[in-house]
Amino acid sequence: MQNLLNPINLDILTHLGVALILGMIIGIERVWAHKTAGMRTYALVAMGSALFVLVSEEIVKMYIGLPGLNPTMIVSQIIVGVGFIGTGLIFTKENKLMGLTTATGLWVSAGIGMASGFGLYNLATIATILTLFIFIVLWFIEEQLRKSRFFKEMPQNSQDIGQ
Repeated sequence: MQNLLNPINLDILTHLGVALILGMIIGIERVWAHKTAGMRTYALVAMGSALFVLVSEEIVKMYIGLPGLNPTMIVSQIIVGVGFIGTGLIFTKENKLMGLTTATGLWVSAGIGMASGFGLYNLATIATILTLFIFIVLWFIEEQLRKSRFFKEMPQNSQDIGQ
């Protein structure tokens, strides 16, 4: 049996582990904010994206020089697939759009996973920090805006605009 802790497997574990942890960190904030998708969903999306990138890289190594093969097509389909998942999270409730931020957060988490899959750990970490900034800091700013007099005077939906 091959040594499980060989350098190749450790590299794979690092790629997938960084994506998983960063996706999980984003998911923790989503749980804290009582959102639909949480730690497990974000961790799976990020790690899955990293996995698809690693698969793409291995396919390039295996089939290098074969005409018509473009492994970046696999990576591009991650975006489409996560968009499909995100679409299922978006719904309307009492004429209010719900789940859009959760869906876009999952989409960004997929990008973080892809960055981790390519070994771009600094990029993945910075994107995670910025995503958490968006989820936490901008949430507080939005809440203050919603409470402000200016925001309350603004039309809340398209029916109010023409009246």
